[in-house]
Amino acid sequence: MIGIIDYGMGNLYSLSKALERLGYSYDFVSQGERLNDYSGLIIPGVGAFGDAIANIRELGLEQPIHDYAATGRPILGICLGMQLLFGKSTEHGEHIGLGLLSGEAIRFVGDYKIPHMGWNQLQLTQDHWLLEGVKTGEYVYFVHSYHVRVGHPEELLATSDYYQDVTAIVGRGNVYGMQFHPEKSGETGMQLLRNFAVQCEGVLA
Repeated sequence: MIGIIDYGMGNLYSLSKALERLGYSYDFVSQGERLNDYSGLIIPGVGAFGDAIANIRELGLEQPIHDYAATGRPILGICLGMQLLFGKSTEHGEHIGLGLLSGEAIRFVGDYKIPHMGWNQLQLTQDHWLLEGVKTGEYVYFVHSYHVRVGHPEELLATSDYYQDVTAIVGRGNVYGMQFHPEKSGETGMQLLRNFAVQCEGVLA
């Protein structure tokens, strides 16, 4: 079973419905002592980084998330949840993140529309099981004003072009992130979620 971490700032409904359509079982979890009950974890997120990481710490989830990551079981951060995996964010001040991946979330700067909102194409940067069945040029749905500058290029699995290369999918070891919303990204997003779920639960019967 996949655990969806509920810390008060996630788009839980559409994500849970996507997993239901794929045929995978899930549960919402907000207690650190329960994380080890799950074969994989998803950290969703909508809103401001500072509020999100404060909620995670107030619920006592930060260390249990680190402990879970150390077990080697897969973790996926989605949208703000992906940014939380990194070392820090400059959104409304500087905030320290979970630090499971190296890098920081910074605001888009330029004479163009912010937030980056809508459908945009993926550019795959390496082969990886998380990308199985997905090709460069396929569209996914973004909504974000901050983007991640990765600390290690080898952690970058896919980018998108929004007046610059934008980090779209990251991964290192058993920790992964998607800046866009796979649950709102049609068949491409569903394939990516399926790939993650297969890694957690095994192939569908």
